[in-house]
Amino acid sequence: MTPDPDPGPVREDDSFELYDLRVEVVAPPGARVLCGAQPGDHFELRGEMLHLPPGQAFSIYSLAALLPLLPAKQRATHPNDWMSTDTEVACPDPNCPTRFRITRLAKRRFSHAATTAVPLPVAATTAAAAKKPT
Repeated sequence: MTPDPDPGPVREDDSFELYDLRVEVVAPPGARVLCGAQPGDHFELRGEMLHLPPGQAFSIYSLAALLPLLPAKQRATHPNDWMSTDTEVACPDPNCPTRFRITRLAKRRFSHAATTAVPLPVAATTAAAAKKPT
């Protein structure tokens, strides 16, 4: 991905916020669970790091179904956006009654410079001065 050729002014503060997420297995009482999970099993996503409680496992197939949604759930969304209101995702096994409840937790602040090698664009005035013939 190439940077925008005229990105506009740069902010001195390079921080951004993401929600920490908790993903918890929920199922109807007495349901036969087929994905290897137990109701109450969970993991947390903090930034880009996935944290499982000690001794707990999570199906890669369930995780594969959840992964595309998690970065979007980490970001602030409009209150009317379905990403803001829909919190449960069905197990990818059509015969398994479990759902995965995604809950937004506290916001965490990150620095652009600490999360990527791609620099923020230079200020517009610096870019314009660099383009002037000498």
